[in-house]
Amino acid sequence: MSASAPTPELKSEQDYLGAARAALAAMREQTLSLKVQAHDPISAEHLARTLHLRAASLQDDPSTTLFFGRVDTDTDERWYIGRRHVADSAGDPLVIDWRAGMSTAFYRASRTEPMGVVLRRRFGLDHGAITAYEDEHLQDRAEHDVRSQILAEEIERPRVGPMRDIVATIQPEQDEIVRAGADQTICVQGAPGTGKTAVGLHRAAWLLYAFRDRLARSGVLVIGPNRAFLEHIGAVLPALGEVAVGHTTIEELVASVPVRGTDPTATAALKGDARLAEVLRNAVWSAVQPATEPLVVPRGVRKWRVPAYEVNDILDELRSRGVRYDAARQMLPQRLAHAVLLKMEGAGDSPDDRVQDSVARSAVVKKYVGELWPALDAKAVLFALLSDLDELERHSVDLLTDDERRILVWDKPPRSKGAARWSRADAVLLDELGDHISRTPSLGHVVLDEAQDLSPMQLRAVGRRCSTGAATVLGDIAQGTTPWATDSWQSSLEHLGKPGSHVEVLDRGFRVPASVIEYAAQLLPHMAPGLGSPVSVRDNPGRLDLVPADAADLATRVAEVVTTELGEPGSIGVIAPDDMVQSLSESLRRNGIDHGVLGQDHGDIDHQVDLVPATVAKGLEFDRVVVVEPTAIAAAEPDERTGLRRLYVVLTRAVSALTVVHAEPLPTQLASA
Repeated sequence: MSASAPTPELKSEQDYLGAARAALAAMREQTLSLKVQAHDPISAEHLARTLHLRAASLQDDPSTTLFFGRVDTDTDERWYIGRRHVADSAGDPLVIDWRAGMSTAFYRASRTEPMGVVLRRRFGLDHGAITAYEDEHLQDRAEHDVRSQILAEEIERPRVGPMRDIVATIQPEQDEIVRAGADQTICVQGAPGTGKTAVGLHRAAWLLYAFRDRLARSGVLVIGPNRAFLEHIGAVLPALGEVAVGHTTIEELVASVPVRGTDPTATAALKGDARLAEVLRNAVWSAVQPATEPLVVPRGVRKWRVPAYEVNDILDELRSRGVRYDAARQMLPQRLAHAVLLKMEGAGDSPDDRVQDSVARSAVVKKYVGELWPALDAKAVLFALLSDLDELERHSVDLLTDDERRILVWDKPPRSKGAARWSRADAVLLDELGDHISRTPSLGHVVLDEAQDLSPMQLRAVGRRCSTGAATVLGDIAQGTTPWATDSWQSSLEHLGKPGSHVEVLDRGFRVPASVIEYAAQLLPHMAPGLGSPVSVRDNPGRLDLVPADAADLATRVAEVVTTELGEPGSIGVIAPDDMVQSLSESLRRNGIDHGVLGQDHGDIDHQVDLVPATVAKGLEFDRVVVVEPTAIAAAEPDERTGLRRLYVVLTRAVSALTVVHAEPLPTQLASA
C-alpha cells in the first residue's frame, strides 16, 4: 500500500518519526551536557574524545529519515529499523539499529522463511520525510510476491556527491556478508553494480557495532585505489554513526619515503613479485655475522670467556625463533650475559639477575653485539641491493634469473640512499624490509577494495596490517587493470596471509541497468574468459546511446550531450582518456558548464558534473555517464586485455543512462551493439 495524502496510518508513522527525532535530539543534548571528570589528564582526554565521538554519532541528518522499515512479529512485537539506536526518556527503544540482531529478519525474512515476521513495512522517503509505505504480509499464503516499488526507487534515486549508505536496500545475500563473524576473512567477487563496496563499508560498521570494545582499541581501516575513490565513499560510515574509521590508499599505507621515481612496467611488475619477499629476508638476515672470536668480559680482577662456538649456538637459536631481526638483536645481550653467568656459577660464584643485567649493558657486550648483529636501516639495505648486481645476486640465488637481476638494478646508482629517487614499488619493498626488521602493528580489521589490482607484495603489505585480525577483500577480476592484476582470488588470499578464506560471488546487479551491463558484458569473453556475466535485476532497463562525432568538434559534441543531460536531476560523470581531460574541461567551461575534475591525489565530488580521467573511474558511480572515445581509453593501456578491462570499468559506472561519444570506430568487441 502507498499513499500520497496523509491517511491516518501514514500520519501515525509521520508522528512516530517526529517523536524519534525529538528523542535523538534529547540523547545528544544529554551527551553534550556531561562533564569530563577524571583523575589524570590522559584519562580526561580519552573521556572527552569518547564523548565527542558519541555526540557526533547522534547528530541528526534532516535530509534522511531515522528509520526506513518496520517489522511486526508473531509475538506481537513491533520494531522500527533505522541507521542508529534511538531510545525514549525511559530507555525503551523507538528505533533499532540496523546492525542489531533483531534487525536481521527485516533483510532476510521471506515467505518461505518468514523468521517470525508477520508484516514487513518499507517507507517511501523524500528529504527525510515519510511520504508512503509498502507492506508485505509474509505469513499470508494468498498474497503473491510483488517487487517493491519503494526499494526500486531508492536504488535508482538520483545522486549528487559522495556515495550514500544502502541500509534501506541491503539484499539477503549482501546481509550475510555484512554480518559474517569478526574472525572471518571474506573475499567478495562482485560484478559491477552488485554493491560490493557498500557491502564492505557496511560490514565495517556492523563489526564496530557488534565487537566495539575489541575493534575500537585495535582499529578498522578502509584501503581504496585512489583519493578520488576515498572521497566518493567517505560519507558512508559517518552517515551510519561511525566516525573513527581510517581511510587510506595502498600508496599512503606504505609511504615511508618521498616517491620521486617511476619504474618501467617490467621493473614495477618484478618488484611486486612475491619472490622479492624472500630476497629481502635473505638480505636482512645475512647481516648477522658468525662469531670468530670469543666474547671476553672483564669483571673485577677476572675475565670471563664465552667461546665462539657457544656464541654461534646462541645466534642460531635466536635466528630459529621466528622473531623479527630487531627483536632477536635485543635478546642477544641478555643471552650472552646469561652465558657469562653460567661461567661464573661454574667457578663457584653466586651472581644474581643484577649482575646479568650489568653484563648485558656493559660496553664490551654492546660492542660485541654490534659487530655480530648490527642495527639495520631498511633504506640502506634496499639501496645496497638496487645499486650492486653482485649484492643482489648474493641474496637471490635460485630466486631470480640473471636477466631479472639486471632489470632490478639501477643503471646509474645514486651516490647515496639520501639521493635515491624511490618509486612506488620501492616503497612497498621498504615496507616489507621494515617488517623483517621490526614487526608491523596489526589492526583489528581491514577493508580492502579493488583488491584485484594489487601485486603480491602490496597484498603482503596489507596482510601485515591485519595479521592478528581479519579482512574484507572486495574486487572483480574482470576489472583488473594493472599488469600484475590477479586471475585467482585464492592466490591473492595466500599473499594476504589469509589462505583458504571464503570467496563469495555477487552477480546480481542492483546499480547498473540491463542495457548498460549487457553492452559492457560483450567485453568479458575477450578479457576475462570463464567469468560469468552479471545480471541486472532492475525493472528499469536504463538508457544506452551511441553518439558518433567528427574528430574536429568532439569536445563541442561532448559539451552538447552534457548540456542535454543537465535537464534531469542527478550526477553526471564524463569519463575520458587521461590525455583528453584538460581539453574537455576547457570546452565544458567555454560552454558554461560548471564541473569538477577528479584526479589521483584529490577529489571534487560536489558538482553535478564531474570530469573523470579513465584511470580514476574505478569504484565511482554516477546517475548518468558520458564516455568519450572508448577505443582511445582501451588503447592507452599496455596490452589489449588490460585495455579492455579498463574500458569495462569505465562503461559500468552508470546507474541510469550511458552515452558513448566517439569519433574513432568503436572497438570490434562492441560491434554487435
